[in-house]
Amino acid sequence: MTHPSLHAQTTPDKVAYRMAGSGESITYRELDRRSNQAAHLLRGLGLKPRDHIALLMENRLDFLVVCWAAQRCGLFYTAISTHLTPREIAHIVGDCGAGVFVTTAALLGVAAEAARALPGTVARFVLGEAQQGFDSWQARLAGLPETPIADEIAGYDMLYSSGTTGLPKGIAPVVTDEPITALPRVMAVLCRDMCRMDGHTVYLSPAPLYHAAPLRFCMTAGALGATAIVMEKFDPEAYLALVERFGATHTQLVPTMFVRMLKLPDAVRLRHDVSSLRVAVHAAAPCPVDVKQKMIDWWGPVLVEYYAGTEACGLTFATSAEWLAHPGTVGRAVLGTLRILDDDCNELPTGEVGGVYFADGPKFAYHNDPEKTRGAYSPQGWATFGDVGRVDAEGYLYLTDRRAYMIISGGVNIYPQEAEDVLLNHPQVADAAVFGIPDAEMGEAVKAVVQPMAGVAGSAALAEELIAFCRKHLSAIKCPRSIDFMAELPRTPTGKLLKRQLRDRYWGNARA
Repeated sequence: MTHPSLHAQTTPDKVAYRMAGSGESITYRELDRRSNQAAHLLRGLGLKPRDHIALLMENRLDFLVVCWAAQRCGLFYTAISTHLTPREIAHIVGDCGAGVFVTTAALLGVAAEAARALPGTVARFVLGEAQQGFDSWQARLAGLPETPIADEIAGYDMLYSSGTTGLPKGIAPVVTDEPITALPRVMAVLCRDMCRMDGHTVYLSPAPLYHAAPLRFCMTAGALGATAIVMEKFDPEAYLALVERFGATHTQLVPTMFVRMLKLPDAVRLRHDVSSLRVAVHAAAPCPVDVKQKMIDWWGPVLVEYYAGTEACGLTFATSAEWLAHPGTVGRAVLGTLRILDDDCNELPTGEVGGVYFADGPKFAYHNDPEKTRGAYSPQGWATFGDVGRVDAEGYLYLTDRRAYMIISGGVNIYPQEAEDVLLNHPQVADAAVFGIPDAEMGEAVKAVVQPMAGVAGSAALAEELIAFCRKHLSAIKCPRSIDFMAELPRTPTGKLLKRQLRDRYWGNARA
């Protein structure tokens, strides 16, 4: 069975979700009732299937209730990063065409500022008491039916990934009308088929729910009748204690979390029993070979790796045994068929490096951007995440480069164009380049190299000023952590920035 409403009938008192820190929990019966009430509210506000809602929330139970309400209404639900600025939030809410915007008291300040740029037709709600133009979510739910709406149909997430143009792009699956019990194809393959998640699973989620993988894993856990333990915020020792306390069987992490756990003193790290773990999934960023080997030595062969993306147009998967036999692989295709293409979209032979594409996988589109959507497909109709790699004779994929200069820091995708655009607006900056450099903990750190205006000397004081300038306009995670200066940045005669020349100076032999 694959929906909380079904588990509400068979295991009504089972905990569907529990917050790790507060201990607050919601049973399948309660999840069904509350999501039904919210679905009635959304329909009552005039939202029809394939309309949109947006939510700006920290990790909490209501986050998942809202998503399940949207799912059973046939809506697209857009979760927004809590690290974004009001301008960035307003862009996403406006671009997705959300009819409803839901936030929390803790985030009301930034949400209210963002809402000033939104049309009056967007219904605004806050969890708790009504304030600052936001109605009370709970007050509007009071008295609404706890039974299903009459026209239930499956809805899906539509999450945003920053574009190289500097504007975040919504990524929407191409969907057909399906019952609410339908599992998204990629999650059915990844969670149910490959990771063997089911009603006996205890899933530990350590990451922000506004990211694609944590949200999708938690939603799939609920669909399958599992119990998901959701951490408010990742802490390495607390995470290990939670595995032991709840007997977690499944979890999904990023390599930065591995690094932080491995850096704990042995007396702390080894005090917790993690033998309940059967599957520890990792993805989102390259994992250093030595880090992964240490994790397998510690936890046993429970680590599995997949390669996918928010676009969900294909999926590869590798067990610990496969990775040990093929170090560095991100696995073989389990959804879609791998194709490696040259720059002219001709298929390349086994072992040659080219663009990584998936044939026969799920379709997607970039919301309101048909040109970008066309650019993600080859003439043959095969889709790409934009990465470069090779496939060996046994079908194992190895990534040799990542999407054009995208920075992956702590599992978060960061595109440098936004920071470059901000820096270029500073009166003392003539030119700027932003890219990722090696970072032992985060995988990559955001670095800027700046060409000052004529007569301006690069200095530590100017670097601090420029970093502060960026943080006034962008979320901190997108901003440079350090800045170097050059008399002139390398560009071609046509003006193209030779960013790889700059990156290579910092990466050397450490390139991922």
